[in-house]
Formats: sequence, C-alpha cells, structure tokens
Amino acid sequence: MSKFFTSSIGQKFFMSITGLFLMMFLMVHLTINSLLLFGDGELFNVAANFMSSNPIMKVIEPILALGFILHIIYAGYITLKNKMARPQGYKVASKSEASWASKNMFILGGLILIFLVIHITNFFWKVKFGTVATIPYGDGELHDVYGLVAGIFKVWLWYDVLYILGAIFLFLHLTHGFWSAFQTIGWGNEKWTLRLKVVSYIYAIIVAGGFAFIPLYFLIKYIV
Repeated sequence: MSKFFTSSIGQKFFMSITGLFLMMFLMVHLTINSLLLFGDGELFNVAANFMSSNPIMKVIEPILALGFILHIIYAGYITLKNKMARPQGYKVASKSEASWASKNMFILGGLILIFLVIHITNFFWKVKFGTVATIPYGDGELHDVYGLVAGIFKVWLWYDVLYILGAIFLFLHLTHGFWSAFQTIGWGNEKWTLRLKVVSYIYAIIVAGGFAFIPLYFLIKYIV
C-alpha cells in the first residue's frame, strides 16, 4: 500500500480524492453563503454561528485544512516531477486536446491559493479569533458575521473585484479538475469522460457563479 501512494498513479489518485473532498466542501460553503442573499442577515448569522460552534465542525476543520495542504503539496510535486521528466505540464489529455485550464492547473491553483489566504484573513480568521461584533438573538447573542461580510463588500470595492476574479480562477480550475478527478479514480472511458466534462462545466458554473454573484449582490444593494 505504501508503494501505491509513492507511485505516480497513487499520487494522482490521492490528489483526486482530496480534490473531490474539497469540491464537496465548496458546495456546502456556497449553500451557507447563499443565505446572505435572503432577509436582513439573521438566517446567515444563525447558520454561520452554528457552523463555527458546532463540535462536528471542530473535527472537520483540521481535516479540511489537511485536505487543502495535501492537495497543494501533491499538485506541486506532480507538476515539478512532470516538468523535470518532460517539457509539458500537468494534464490528462493529449496536447492537441488539452484545454487552456488543463495546461495551467498549477498556475490557477496558485492564484486560488493567494485568494484563499486573503479570504481566510478577512473572514474566517476574524470570526474565529477576532473581535466580530455580537448582536442579540433570542436569549443570547450571535456574532454578526453578516455585518462583517456586508461591510467588506460594501466598503472595499477592490475586494469585490478580487472576489470575482477568484471565482473566475475557480471556474477554470474546476472545469478540468472535476472530470479529471473522476477519470483518475477509474471513470475514464470515452462515454463517461464526455458526460463528466459536461457535468464539470455545470458544476463550475453553479459554484463559481454563485460565489461571484454574492459581491455583485452587495454592490447592487448598497451602491447602485
């Protein structure tokens, strides 16, 4: 088993598994973030506070962080190994069939990582370790995460642009990463590859489009 994970196939398999795990997280994250679009923020605050205080999430958070780290490490290692072995980047299809995204997955991943660091600093870190204001709710209080998000998108126009660019990078990364992950774990025949490529675009449009729409919503709501 140890030889499998040190082999080229094993490394790509492990990167695919971590990628699929992260793609499931993206759907959950988008579902919660979509609550920003409804009401005055109470529903989103309840969901965000529940996710940050839920004991299950305290277990999932380090697993999620490990998944990101391992995915980045394996992607970097495989890319560098491929470049040393031959003058071509990380890809599955032949050169004539490869899309721009498939030939630049490492670059797209790097751009997404930069965006992720900024995103964590401005949102997750402030909620988890910062001094986010609290508001009354029932017999207790909730962290006003909605106020934090709305405030950033309302005041920092540059962050709205950055967030939308991050969504575009994510879209390009997912259009190849989605079907490639399934192909690596065995769904690699011609029929399934064509189907998965269609599904990958649908998934990428929903996820990236959903994330990109959030800053646009706040721009329209508070500025336009």
